[in-house]
Amino acid sequence: MALIDFRDVVFVYHMHEEEEKRWHGRYHSHNPREYELHYFIQGEGNFYSGETYHIQPGSLFISPPGESHQIRVGDMETPLSYYAILFEIDLNDREVCSLMESLRQTRHRAIGSNFRFFFEEVREKALSSDFWRHKSAMHQFISFLYLLNSSQGDFHYGDERNRHIERALKIMQESVFHDLDLGALSRRLNLSESYFIRLFKEKMKMTPMKYFTRLRVEAASSLLSSTNLTSAAIAERLNFYSEFHFSRVFKQYTSYSPRAYRQRFLTAGGTLQKEKSS
Repeated sequence: MALIDFRDVVFVYHMHEEEEKRWHGRYHSHNPREYELHYFIQGEGNFYSGETYHIQPGSLFISPPGESHQIRVGDMETPLSYYAILFEIDLNDREVCSLMESLRQTRHRAIGSNFRFFFEEVREKALSSDFWRHKSAMHQFISFLYLLNSSQGDFHYGDERNRHIERALKIMQESVFHDLDLGALSRRLNLSESYFIRLFKEKMKMTPMKYFTRLRVEAASSLLSSTNLTSAAIAERLNFYSEFHFSRVFKQYTSYSPRAYRQRFLTAGGTLQKEKSS
């Protein structure tokens, strides 16, 4: 086995629907070699793992194997958005085991809310079918864990270009239920459209608006699996041109029509993981 093995890497946007809260807020633990990391970028609530911790933007939690934990939603006016990484370690790797044992002592950290790009890049690479990109995600994440364990406790990620991407991700993630076009986004970043497209594609391996569409599809997946909203209502809520346009885009990204996706979720008893787009 590698240093670590990603079991799941997800981004949860504006958790507020009842079924969504029940699923993501369940009290649970993981297998003997599995750790789970949560990094919150928006919203407020509580994280319970024997003790209750207040969640605010920039809160990071690491849950060790066997330790039950739960996300408790707070004010629904400020719904939670977060990254969750479930990973497995090799018990024969003494160094990694020592690292994770050390991190047990400081499982809750406030690292600031400027790590969107880092976690989004790890997610994109970890879910990639390309072996070397997947490998890169593993080493990137391991490096982050070592820095997290540093006694200095203050570290920064990336250069000026990464900060542009960080701001772009923040704007896009906050605009999923609103209109947003490339021109408006570029102006808010004070960048030319051509430079922004080139920079974003270099970092994220897709264009900005394709990424924004993927965010809207992920939001649609959540609404399909946790509400009774019709496809037409979801299409309108997410600013697709029409129900037909929404259905076509959704199938392009997930390989399922909205109706088939919802039926597959229901057939699986409400435990179907969101489809990962490539």
